[in-house]
Amino acid sequence: MTAETSSSLEIVRGFMKDMEGLDYARAVQRVAADLEYVNPPPIGTAHGPDGMRAVLEPFFAPTLENEFVILRDAMAGETVFLERLDRHRLADRWVELPVTGVFRVERGLITYWRDYFDAATILSQWPS
Repeated sequence: MTAETSSSLEIVRGFMKDMEGLDYARAVQRVAADLEYVNPPPIGTAHGPDGMRAVLEPFFAPTLENEFVILRDAMAGETVFLERLDRHRLADRWVELPVTGVFRVERGLITYWRDYFDAATILSQWPS
């Protein structure tokens, strides 16, 4: 199935699978050049595939394995909502974070990605 014939939900689910495996090369093929990627403070907003990678690659560097468990999903037009449990295996333990993500897909590419989560929950468990 190509991006043109995939539903927005399928595109976002594929993107999450790529990110679960930390396959940045494949993941960035699913995002638009003008992507807006928003996280709660202190993380903030990044733009474009390079901005997304600049946030995610250093953050995920200590992970040995990731699981993005999609608990619920919904789609309204080109907007996709995912309720997830993001699980990250570090050297000494698993860290879990409840997340709700909102995505906008236009022309087969993700143009907007905003994750809602309690930053203190993850940052208090994450290696510095």
